Amino acid sequence: MTTLENVALNVTASGANRLARPHFDTFEHARRHALIRLTAAFRLFAHFGFDEGVAGHITVRDPEHPDQFWVNPLGLHFSEIKVSNLVRVDHQGKVLHGHYPVNLAAFAIHAAVHQARPDVMAVAHAHSMHGKTWSSLGRELAPITQDACAFYEDHRVYDRFGGVVHQTSEGQDIAHCLGQGKALILQNHGLLTVGNCVDIASWFFISMERCCQSQLLAEAAGTPKLIDHATACKTRDLIASDFVAYGSFQPLYHFIVKQQPDLLE
Repeated sequence: MTTLENVALNVTASGANRLARPHFDTFEHARRHALIRLTAAFRLFAHFGFDEGVAGHITVRDPEHPDQFWVNPLGLHFSEIKVSNLVRVDHQGKVLHGHYPVNLAAFAIHAAVHQARPDVMAVAHAHSMHGKTWSSLGRELAPITQDACAFYEDHRVYDRFGGVVHQTSEGQDIAHCLGQGKALILQNHGLLTVGNCVDIASWFFISMERCCQSQLLAEAAGTPKLIDHATACKTRDLIASDFVAYGSFQPLYHFIVKQQPDLLE
């Protein structure tokens, strides 16, 4: 256990540790928790300006039915999404719960990643400004800051852009390129991140978008100094664990629920 984990496990707020991941006795309770976190993630994406019309989607695998996942409805702005609006589909694209259509690209990409990575519970993708701008360069992020080290040697570039993803075969190619990594830069397109819960996948997306912004600014100003390989690896292992990523999302979750409690409806 890392030093940060030791410290965090001793931190309590009103008798409850906000950084500890909850455990559930029933699928119903686990599902409700996952859908609340998914909805909160959409509200946060809207808050940070990661919306672009109908583009962008976050999914979470159903805890009871691993071959099905929940996703945002097509045509509803991230800032308007409530738990009751979410849609559940299977890996063939059939809507099993909900009254909205599903973005075809969301199905093509996310179904393939969920199928290829049984360890992945959530996938986040959006056309955020700095992420899509950085993606046009066709390069991985460099270890120029402590935060950027979280992605060091743990993300790749999918360097084939053939237009809007609507074929499951291209979704499979994207999933193959992702491999066992936590993130993918889709060239001329945007960012994609994964995690074993919504909190982790969403945090990595938010952090990666900021890292893209940071490197764009740094390279516009000059030539950034790179963090050496050993230090970058050591830093990554400390700040990019599931424990730290989950904990990093919690302040944002509590912030957005306090600001927009209607998301729980």
